[in-house]
Amino acid sequence: MNGLVLGAEGQLGSELVRLLPGTGVIAPIDEADVIDELLDDRRPNVVFNCAAYNAVDRAETERDLAQLGNAIGPGVIAAACRRRGATLVHYSTNFVFDGSLDRPYVEADEPHPISAYGASKLAGEMAVFNSGARALVIRTAALFGGPNSFPRRILERAKTADHLQVVSDQTINPTYARDLAEATLELLERDLTGIVHVVGGGGCAGWDDFARAVLAEAGITVEVRSVPSEAYPTPARRPRNGCLASTRIAPLRPWREALHEALNP
Repeated sequence: MNGLVLGAEGQLGSELVRLLPGTGVIAPIDEADVIDELLDDRRPNVVFNCAAYNAVDRAETERDLAQLGNAIGPGVIAAACRRRGATLVHYSTNFVFDGSLDRPYVEADEPHPISAYGASKLAGEMAVFNSGARALVIRTAALFGGPNSFPRRILERAKTADHLQVVSDQTINPTYARDLAEATLELLERDLTGIVHVVGGGGCAGWDDFARAVLAEAGITVEVRSVPSEAYPTPARRPRNGCLASTRIAPLRPWREALHEALNP
């Protein structure tokens, strides 16, 4: 595979580069001239777009920036891939759904984002598919593994607190970035295109359950107190049910097993 990883500095991009050494770049994905020059120089047959605007709350007031990073940029990349016959792997999110279902969302469910961030990510999916490029769009949830991801933030908070309050009424599938990167290459080997949900196995969890698992894995006895979303009002609404499932592939290994590896490298 001759790959090109855009957004190589992020937690997912860095894991892909670990598997595909020498493929990572950092580039303004919304600038067509730059992307065209990059693809002409590297001549990849697969482009992995890990670059994105991820500031969920700021997106409510930075909608243009969110659209630039999450919709316009992916459209530029997809058009460049189509012109060169390259496959595009683009990553999306559970935030394209509103969270109102009483079961995990599958690929065929109708998206209905409730935040500016979610709307920008859905617009990115549409831009990719409307480009005519050969594309695989991978939706995931609660990605962890990087230095600023949820487990590391919980451990940092626990250093100076006698208890932690964590939201309990938003459920997600914790997903290890390293596992997602490896699964991406397996999906390419299977020649899959379209939308695929890829998340950690082991069932859905509330953020409070995730936090307890992190502290237990680290041997820290700080109490986690479960609180409703209303205890931490945020500019952006989050889906209460952020769980994904797939009708196309099996889930990744149980997230607690992956968490053990992430915290004990």
